[in-house]
Amino acid sequence: MSSTYLPPALGESVHEIFYPDVQTTVNLFAIHLRSVGTDWDYPAHEHPQYELNYVTEGEQRMMVNGTLYIQKAGELLLIPPGSIHSSQSHNGKGFTYFCMHFDIDDQLFLSLLARIKQVRFSRDSPVTQQIEPVLRKLMSSADDETASTMVQRMQLQSAVFELFGHLWEAVSQEAAQWFTDDGHEKIELAHQIRNRLQGLMSQQFKQGHESKHHYGIDDIAAELGISSSHCNRVFKQVFGQSPRAVLSQLVLHEAKLLLGNPKLSVQNIAVMLGYKDIAHFSRQFKRWSGMSPSRYRQEQPALE
Repeated sequence: MSSTYLPPALGESVHEIFYPDVQTTVNLFAIHLRSVGTDWDYPAHEHPQYELNYVTEGEQRMMVNGTLYIQKAGELLLIPPGSIHSSQSHNGKGFTYFCMHFDIDDQLFLSLLARIKQVRFSRDSPVTQQIEPVLRKLMSSADDETASTMVQRMQLQSAVFELFGHLWEAVSQEAAQWFTDDGHEKIELAHQIRNRLQGLMSQQFKQGHESKHHYGIDDIAAELGISSSHCNRVFKQVFGQSPRAVLSQLVLHEAKLLLGNPKLSVQNIAVMLGYKDIAHFSRQFKRWSGMSPSRYRQEQPALE
């Protein structure tokens, strides 16, 4: 959400479709494609990011939190943050693998990943089959020696977001088995709720003026023909968080973006985000972030 959005005046719009806002920050670390010899032995370690590890040739012995996985060519490991893991060659032979560490600030995506307890995905797994073509694209991106560094970076980022899209779809399908026979319907409903939460940020809070009634969770439930309690229950089953918690994260994220703009007063920002007064906004912001809006603004570099 940004302060540049202004909704059309009533009567002007004949038809419109709101697409989800993109407010995701992705950090990529230590991406590499490596071939190792028969004596490869990487000691036990951990890191605060997810690790995606894909073997292209040979076999890898990977120990993750005390469990041994023999990872064959075409198989994928998704190692959660904080997992203690080590790697070795298997059967006295070398192997080749692609590895990427990532951190993403999309809480819905992270909450869904966190609920997947599986670490190794076979060659025939829907997860592996969904993302394998994109992994191949990532691995081949380094072969173009004529591309500039900036072009390579943009191509890399494009492929990574494509990978996340496929990973989201595949993991969502895997998640259906957590539930009963109506699992697919529950996941689809949870995604509809999520999309409407994002749309809420686009339509409700971008109007730049106070409103006596703010469209919220109860309105989303009513539009979908379900009770508020069912709305909250299904969403939390799928994403591990309540819709209200996710909405709070979206508002906090937007508040931080707006506070980085020195041309906007805290009062203006409070109104833009739907608060009746600056005191209410300040209390809520401090409860979420641990500091007042003014202090947060002082500690962040201002946008030029």
